[in-house]
Amino acid sequence: MARGKFITLDGIDGAGKSTHLNWLAERLRTRGLDVVLTREPGGTALGEALRALVLAESMHIDTETLLMFAARREHLVQVILPALEAGKWVISDRFTDATFAYQGGGRQMPMERIAILERWVQGDFQPDLTLVFHVPLEVAVSRRADRTQGDRFEQQDRAFFERVSNSYLARVSEHPKRMRLIDANRSLSNIQVELENILSSI
Repeated sequence: MARGKFITLDGIDGAGKSTHLNWLAERLRTRGLDVVLTREPGGTALGEALRALVLAESMHIDTETLLMFAARREHLVQVILPALEAGKWVISDRFTDATFAYQGGGRQMPMERIAILERWVQGDFQPDLTLVFHVPLEVAVSRRADRTQGDRFEQQDRAFFERVSNSYLARVSEHPKRMRLIDANRSLSNIQVELENILSSI
């Protein structure tokens, strides 16, 4: 049986990536593929418990980052890797690029420390495709304002999100074969046409 593909969606809060998760899954299912939809942090019972802690409780940046990777390790061994080996396609709402952007860029943890954890937890495993949804900060702020009170990441100031956004852009430049930057400040139909073309390419 052919190994499945691993697709991740990322971007700053308010970029609109969550809007496209289910659409992408349904498009793949119409092609006869078995699709697993998941998220980070989370994806397992332990991961969801750690997610609740990370999103709600103030903690040291080291603790925060270690919890992210602890949840990721469980996610990999319990959900992602078994599904891929079974020939399923996995779509995850966020993965390690989010840690580089939020903990590295936003919270300014040295990127090399995150890279050490990445190698320890993942080895050389990476997504087959990462879609990074990008909008101007003003648009993201406006979209977040329409929500109820957000988690402690969504409540950060503009400078934090500028660093996060710049970190995502840097990641895309560093990994152009795996990562695709999506201009999410367009109509839903235009974005979906682009996503359809990208899916056809893999």
